[in-house]
Amino acid sequence: IEIYKLHVDSKVTSRFAHTVITSKIVNRAKESREVTFEVELPKTAFITNFSMSVDGKVYPGVIKEKASAQKEYDTAVSQGQGASLIRITGRKLEQFHISISVAAASKVTFELMYEELLKRQLGKFELLIKVRPKQPVTHFQIDVHIFEPQGIGFLETDSSFRTNELTKALSKVQSETKAHILFKPTVDQQKIDPELNENLLNSDFVVRYDVKRGPTAGDIQIANGYFVHYFAPHEMPALPKNVVFVIDRSGSMAGRKIEQTRDALLKILQDFRRKDRFSFITFNNKVVEWKSSLLQATSENVASAAGFVQTISASGGTDINRALLTAISVLDKAERLPEKSVSMIILLTDGQSTSGESNVEVIQESIRKAVNGKYALFCLGFGFDVSYKFLEKMALSNGGLAHRIYENADADLQLQDFYQEVATPTLKEIKMHYPENAVEGLTKNNFKLFFEGSEIIVSGKISNELGLLPVEIKAHSHTGDLTLREEANVKEKEQVFQNQSYIFEDFTERLWAYLTIQQLLEKAISAPEGNQKILEAKALDLSLRYSFVTPLTSMVVTKPDDQQQMELANKPTEAG
Repeated sequence: IEIYKLHVDSKVTSRFAHTVITSKIVNRAKESREVTFEVELPKTAFITNFSMSVDGKVYPGVIKEKASAQKEYDTAVSQGQGASLIRITGRKLEQFHISISVAAASKVTFELMYEELLKRQLGKFELLIKVRPKQPVTHFQIDVHIFEPQGIGFLETDSSFRTNELTKALSKVQSETKAHILFKPTVDQQKIDPELNENLLNSDFVVRYDVKRGPTAGDIQIANGYFVHYFAPHEMPALPKNVVFVIDRSGSMAGRKIEQTRDALLKILQDFRRKDRFSFITFNNKVVEWKSSLLQATSENVASAAGFVQTISASGGTDINRALLTAISVLDKAERLPEKSVSMIILLTDGQSTSGESNVEVIQESIRKAVNGKYALFCLGFGFDVSYKFLEKMALSNGGLAHRIYENADADLQLQDFYQEVATPTLKEIKMHYPENAVEGLTKNNFKLFFEGSEIIVSGKISNELGLLPVEIKAHSHTGDLTLREEANVKEKEQVFQNQSYIFEDFTERLWAYLTIQQLLEKAISAPEGNQKILEAKALDLSLRYSFVTPLTSMVVTKPDDQQQMELANKPTEAG
């Protein structure tokens, strides 16, 4: 089986990435052989298309509503349940895998297409490409085009290539608003050893960049009747924060997990600003408060906390409800907190609630009532014994996020990275206003917090007659109330995207659809059941209209006649 061509073609237009992976394979054996197409793609991406072409005949994947796709599959495949073509393979990636039987001397072409909106984290956008052909490929290339009308501030490529030969195969061309990265190693450059026919290409290929920003109300881009507004104010003073860490020290955390948690907390303590206030609560079946109130992050208090962190050991059960209610009470009782400060609770747990209240719905409701919109709750699930669904709903119901910490050697770094993302709040209660009579289908435009290094994105459809799109942003900053205004000239903005050869036409509309689906699905997690159905129905409608494989749709892949004919590609989620 020879892979004679493998091309990855990625076009990024204003953070929206459209990637096509094409693999051409020939069976040089004298009899039929099984041929496999296996690629990894980011979890945040939605597959939009897949096709196989065998000896010139095309077998396209068809995206359908999940239940009807499953019904069709069950009818066609009587020998029981097959596995989905997509599965999660790690922290950032999922794998698409399909095998078909190919006759002697026959050729097959696989083509997979996916799209994602790159998310700014810690001041960078990251495009992650992973290919592992397992054999040298005659025509191999990764071709990345980036167009950012705001201007590219910095650009770097990163890969864990093991030889300088591979580094030589990489070229970068960059102008004010565009970048072209081409990685095109020869067969010899791909080999581990000239004698062996193994491929060195078994690493992540990452492009990281950021865009230039002025001190304005962000950047508005308009094309094909849709606008996208990017807002990431920089160099603003941090708001003081009041943080209560709620740390699980039940028996299941014993050993490596508790060690990594201690290491991460010791590093996090060093990152506090003097104006911050903090406390620790540890819990198993008992809840222990380090101090009965929040303390300011003076060097003495930080040193005292470090001493406490080093004594945390693991045993006993898990009482999540009482631990969180204690944390909420610490914030409720806190006196003389700065008016312009941000209060948050960070929960780290590796299991289910086994002591005290164990009914997840009761816990979620009791925490929602107690928080009452005053604080942000971030839930970190350590490993795979946690009920991620429970943590995710609880976090999203209380203005925060859930995040899984993978049990790897770098779990302490994952904890630190998460903390870094929320360490510097610079704005709170951000409201983005657009003219109601001229904009429809607006994505989320009110945000509880803005963290340094992230980005707020709002998109919508504008009416045909609109000549100017006015924008007003209101927020609370360190110094007081903030109001920013901007006005975009629709015609001028549309000119920017004309005559750009490698931009896919309707990128603003597809970006709007992608963002709307993501937000509807997220909102559905914490919504009451009746609303959940309405939100999911809207997300399903958009998923089908724009051809996205989302958790509500499936792709039905039909194989050539002489083999098990049908496979399903379902989008996995972190909550399973």
